[in-house]
Amino acid sequence: MKNQWMNFFTGSVKIIVHGKGIERFLNDCTRNGIQIWNVKKLGQEAYTCHVLLKDVKKLRTLIKRQDCTFRFLTRKGLPFLTQYSLKNSGLIVGVILCFLTVFLLSNMVWSIEIKGAEPATEHKIMQELDKLGVKKGKFQFFLMDVESIQRSLTDTISEITWIGVVLNGTSYHFEVVEKNEPKKIEPLTPRSLVAKKKAMIAKIYVEKGQPLVQVNDYVDKGQVLVSGLIGKEDNKKSIAAVGEVLGETWYLTQVDIPIKTTLPVLTGEAYSRHSLKVGSLKMPVWGFFNPDFERQEEYEAERPFYFWKWKLPISYVGKTVYEQEIVERIYDDEEVIEQALDMGRNQVLSNLDGDASIKGEKVLRTSKENGKVSVDIHYQVIENIVKIEPIIQGD
Repeated sequence: MKNQWMNFFTGSVKIIVHGKGIERFLNDCTRNGIQIWNVKKLGQEAYTCHVLLKDVKKLRTLIKRQDCTFRFLTRKGLPFLTQYSLKNSGLIVGVILCFLTVFLLSNMVWSIEIKGAEPATEHKIMQELDKLGVKKGKFQFFLMDVESIQRSLTDTISEITWIGVVLNGTSYHFEVVEKNEPKKIEPLTPRSLVAKKKAMIAKIYVEKGQPLVQVNDYVDKGQVLVSGLIGKEDNKKSIAAVGEVLGETWYLTQVDIPIKTTLPVLTGEAYSRHSLKVGSLKMPVWGFFNPDFERQEEYEAERPFYFWKWKLPISYVGKTVYEQEIVERIYDDEEVIEQALDMGRNQVLSNLDGDASIKGEKVLRTSKENGKVSVDIHYQVIENIVKIEPIIQGD
């Protein structure tokens, strides 16, 4: 009989037939569409064979016409397994609940370990983890992924330079690198402080050395601000000049701003798709009928499942899709000037030290051409104008 593997779903039985006229009975079964296979003769008046479960009722009707009887030997197939399962439902439910309990416990957070941090820093990390929801007893697939936790801790806690986050089964391990102590100050060689650019002195503080300028003095590039030579003319000695000199400097920059610009923005519409990933195969479980937007931005997070301490080849994948649209924006004159000032500030400050600040700004000229506005801006900047110049013996 072909495709016997299908018999598992419909069910089949093995019977033994006793009596006279068994051959006539088997022929009647064939004529009435009853499928019989693996027919074997056991004696003068006994045969065994296999019959589909659905044909047993017809079999009982036909055998009444013959001088023989049959009885069941074995039963196979899904219907009998289902019947057996219902009789033993308590055991099966217990096994399923046990597996489900182990599975849920394997995907919870049971321990958090922090290494390399001082007690105060460790306390701050635990507080921040508590805000992020990373605590004992929480399900892992409801928490942020490892990279997001690492980024959040690094941005929030100023005492750490780097933190490594590893999820090992049910445990989070954090490796912390705290900021180093300031390096020891090395002995300074004799030197003077000179101006590195043309400026007007805005502030001067001298710790060591001889100041040669005052506030509101104009200085040129290379002019000595604080001399490392101290003492009288006939008894001078050289030291390392130490101090801070801030000067007001001036910059002229030109910024081109387009009057019209297009930019993608989120509309607020979004939907989620949930999938189970087995190996490289992804099977959707929710969010089948959400159509793709014409323009969209996607965020996908994958979380593996664990059974006890072993990582399963199954993971949950959540994808959130946000709708985008292209918006055309036309700037008026005030917005153009405001945007030009912001861009000009960034251009100026990007080429200066981090402690530089803008004291004043003035728009000198604006012009429109080819859909753009050109803005000339004058900036007054307060910055450190000190440059170190060593004192050579014999100067």
